[in-house]
Parts: sequence; C-alpha cells; structure tokens
Amino acid sequence: MANLTVVTGSLLMGFSNIWELQVLHAIFFLLIYLVAIMGNILIFTLISLDGKLHTPMYFFLKNLSFLDLCLLSTTIPKSIANSLTRTCYISFWGCVSQLFLMVLFVASELFLLTMMSCDRYVAICQPLHYELIMTRGACVKMAAASWLTGGLFGALYSTSVFTLPFCGSKEIHQFFCDVPPLLKISCSETHLALDVSVAFGIGKMVFCSIYITISYSHIFSTVLKIPTREGRSKAFSTCLPHLIVLMVFTTTAVIAYLQPPQESDSLLDLLLPMFYTVLPPTMNPFIYSLRNKDMKTALMKLIAWEYFSKGLIPKSFP
Repeated sequence: MANLTVVTGSLLMGFSNIWELQVLHAIFFLLIYLVAIMGNILIFTLISLDGKLHTPMYFFLKNLSFLDLCLLSTTIPKSIANSLTRTCYISFWGCVSQLFLMVLFVASELFLLTMMSCDRYVAICQPLHYELIMTRGACVKMAAASWLTGGLFGALYSTSVFTLPFCGSKEIHQFFCDVPPLLKISCSETHLALDVSVAFGIGKMVFCSIYITISYSHIFSTVLKIPTREGRSKAFSTCLPHLIVLMVFTTTAVIAYLQPPQESDSLLDLLLPMFYTVLPPTMNPFIYSLRNKDMKTALMKLIAWEYFSKGLIPKSFP
C-alpha cells in the first residue's frame, strides 16, 4: 500500500537538456497544433453552418474533427508548456486524466472511422438503400456508440494501469502519459488486468481495420467500374490516403503496446506515439475535407458572406 501512495506526481521527459532545442521543439509542436486546430475548426464550422452539408457523411466528418481537436489538445499543449517553462512535472491526477482522455479519443476515432467506411460502402455500393439505412437516428447512434466505446476503453486502461504499484524513478520516458512508459516505472512484474485491457484494445483495432479494409475493397471494385477517369481518380485520391494513415496508425499503436518493456529507450519508442496521437488528427482535415469540392464551395460561401456582412463587397452592381 505504501508503494501506491508514493506516486503523487511524475516527470514527463523533456525533448532535450539544451534550452535552444527545447524552444525549437515547442515551436515545432506549436506549428503542428495550430495547423491541425485551424483545419479541424474550419471543417467543424463549415459543416455546422452550411445546410447542404447536413448529410450522414459530413455528420461523421464533423464528429471526427471534434475528436481530433480533443485528442490534440490532450497531449500537445502540455508538452509545449513543459518545453517553454523547462518544468516537466505532471500531477498524479493530471497523468490519470491524460491517459484516460487519450485512450478515449483514440478508441472513439478508430470506431468512428469504421462507421465512416460503412457509410461510404452503403453510398457507393448500395446507393438505392442509402437513405433507408443511413438515417439520422442511425448516424446519431453510431456516433454515440463510438464515444461510449472510447469511454469504456479509457476507463478500462486508466484503471488497470494506475492500480499497479509504482516505485523507483518517477520519470515517464514520453512527452505524455501513455501505457508503455508507465509500465516501465511500475514495480509490478505481473499486470493481468492491463494485459486483458490491451488484448481487448488490439482485438478491437484488428476488427476495425479488417472491416475498413473489406469495405474499401468493395468500394474500389465498384469505383473501377466507373466509366470516367475523373470519377475514379477522385475516389482513389480520398480512399488511398485514408487507408495509408489508418495503416500507419494501427501498426505503430500495435508495435508500441505489444513490444516488451526495455530498460533503455530508443528513438523509435519516442517517435511511435507521434504516429497514433499526432499524425492522424493533423492529416485528417487534408484527407477528408479540405480537398472536397463541397467543402470548398461552403468555404467560398462563408468568405463571401463575411465580405457582404462587412460591406466590403457591394450587394448590387450598377
């Protein structure tokens, strides 16, 4: 019991002991954060304001953008603040909250991406049944299920990790609280509850990946039958980047969580979390929406409305 009460706070690993490199790290993370935040806020705003975008596909995109905003805001601001203030301290409950929210948003996003592939499969492969299957009620239930699933996994992971005894070093060798680095500072050699949690998580990830792959294989086979080259290239330009990011996301997460704990940290251990916590939220706006014709039209309408409302463009011409 004494071991459990020792952990009142931890130290997140700094990027470097050199102040200039710490500032460079903070600037790099800040640029990534601003680009991703602006892209996701823009998508969320456009879909909310434009009535023509109130369809199942854009409903899921809106939820995805909100999840990306939350996921990025869970880890990056703390890392930036630590680099600039040269303090790496994080409280015990701050670490618990960070792990819970990170798992919640990652698990919810994976489930939501699966629902989005289902939506695209029905729209392309079964267009006559689309309105009957993808009703508003069904979409809301899918989105709610993704949040609920994420919350359950977040509670499961954070509970199974922080009921372990911690002793020795309090330094977490990562820029945020994650399961693999927390296991390294645990003095327990057996963690059955966590192993079960990780097994459930990996199982869900494999199931979602297989489902998405099968959905897109049917989509690709249907798209190849499109007579126009422009239609085929448009579909492939959206689907292929999605699959690439998904593959990188799932592969790096599986490697990070399944590799055995090592005494020394390698560069790969530090970079892997970037690929499943930072890369997808940053790339999603470019993959799903900012290259989309409907989104561009909604953006132009918003810009024109702003100019008209401020009187910068005359509403009537002589």
